[in-house]
Amino acid sequence: MGQKGMGGKDNLAQDITIFDVAEKAGVSHSTVSRVLNNKNNVSMATRERVQHAMEQLGYVGNIHARSLAGGPSRVIGLVVDHVNTGYTDELIRGIDGALEAHDYNLMLYTTHRQTTREAAYVTKMTQGLADGLILIVPRNEKAYLETLQRRRFPYVLIDYQGYNRHVPSIITTNKKGGYDATAYLIETGHRRIGFITGEMAYGCAVERLEGYQAALEDHHIAFDPELVREGSFLQPQGYQCAYQLLSLPQPPTALFVSNDVMAFGAMEAARELGFRIPDDLSIIGFDDIPQAAHVHPPLTTVRQPLEEMGRSAVNLLFKYIDNPHIEVERVELSTRLVLRESCRPPRA
Repeated sequence: MGQKGMGGKDNLAQDITIFDVAEKAGVSHSTVSRVLNNKNNVSMATRERVQHAMEQLGYVGNIHARSLAGGPSRVIGLVVDHVNTGYTDELIRGIDGALEAHDYNLMLYTTHRQTTREAAYVTKMTQGLADGLILIVPRNEKAYLETLQRRRFPYVLIDYQGYNRHVPSIITTNKKGGYDATAYLIETGHRRIGFITGEMAYGCAVERLEGYQAALEDHHIAFDPELVREGSFLQPQGYQCAYQLLSLPQPPTALFVSNDVMAFGAMEAARELGFRIPDDLSIIGFDDIPQAAHVHPPLTTVRQPLEEMGRSAVNLLFKYIDNPHIEVERVELSTRLVLRESCRPPRA
């Protein structure tokens, strides 16, 4: 039984340990520790079970209690759509490494693309659970950005080009990256270039499309809407969009795809339809996640400095934690084209 504190209230929540959380979740205490420290070798189902057990037992509440006692929680909250892509993994790697250098822990929430969850998690973490907040490509920012700004709660957005540009954020040269990829294909000899966009609700997807269109215009190639399909940054949509484009009566000789994950799906569709890469079809992706160098053939892509983006987000966030009144800063990092073996001149 727990001790009784002053006023007759239970101090049980203060006595809860990771061993209690482990027993509640049906896992080892080392697994709980890995979840708390955001290590990669924990499945999403196990991570969510541990987090649920922490909430049920009030273990997360202990962080809140430390904050109310007058000190920081030494926790940074991170909200992401999902963690099953190399893009997110690399960003988290940079974030986690930078937080470790500051002796801070990471509390990770995944929304699974449910906008109501995003707003709920932001609200939860700003109520004493975390000292600051990082959001990767937010989907529902209109629900909480004004509140965060009004309360001067420290936060940073990653890869965000949304309705409010006057927010602390880490971005990259998406339009230039889209331009460089398309121009390279044109200079290689391609004229009929298909483009698979990301989800167009995101500013980064819009900017990559703008870069594609600008490169066509600068090289005097008419924009053909028939050669554009909207994807969702997920591999199945890359497959479906590529299948549609390559099934046209006059298919493209090259595809520019808005991220590497969809490019992998596009490569699968091309092979299924009998296209050899790069003999019959050239493909360029975007992001340069680690897997891009190891598919067959290795994927030419536009590199975003993902780990550096994560580190930069943490460094910017701590500026606002130290001084919530400093001027808003948007940090733009450069993309660059990485040439591998998935492109060559079109057949005569």
